[in-house]
Amino acid sequence: MVTPAHFAAFAALTFLMVVVPGPSVLFTISRALTVGRRDALLTVLGNATGVYTQVVAIAFGLGAVVTTSATVFTAIKLAGALYLVYLGVQAIRKRHKLADAMAAAVRTTPGRTLTVLRDGFIVGFANPKSIVFLAALLPQFVDPAAGSVPAQMLLLGLCLPVTALASDTAWALVAGTARTWFARSPRRLELVGGTGGLVMIGLGATLAFTGRKD
Repeated sequence: MVTPAHFAAFAALTFLMVVVPGPSVLFTISRALTVGRRDALLTVLGNATGVYTQVVAIAFGLGAVVTTSATVFTAIKLAGALYLVYLGVQAIRKRHKLADAMAAAVRTTPGRTLTVLRDGFIVGFANPKSIVFLAALLPQFVDPAAGSVPAQMLLLGLCLPVTALASDTAWALVAGTARTWFARSPRRLELVGGTGGLVMIGLGATLAFTGRKD
């Protein structure tokens, strides 16, 4: 199995990658400001699940395909970018309803919870930053002589969603606290909704036009 030295080295690299704000962090902040702390935390959970799904896919062969096929990489990247733009447009369209939503007693339902988790999952799974990181570095920390290669990747890959879960949760709590101040004024809330939507649209556009060019 994975040696402690390999696990520690990969965990350190994962931490360095996560602390540099990327699509997941910006998406989490936008969600916290736009729809509140609860939904932002659910988004973080869905995002971490999506990232670990990348780990599973790479452990069982997607990593080789992504690193060798620009078409597959671009397809995954554009899917995530388009979904971010869609969520941004929805946030802008519904910005006038934020004050009513804050004033009303919102009762959690399974459907709404699953929807928020789904949004986070899609963004996490289509995050090109983590795809490139995992596909390029994860195989380098695996020792074929130590046993099952997929099992080693699955164990090492836990570092990313766990670290991201802790980091993104902190961002969600901070942004959610800031939202409380904005909530004191309907005009401020509209500004939050519009700005959060623009951030998501800009993030989606950035993802669509950056990355590998091969």
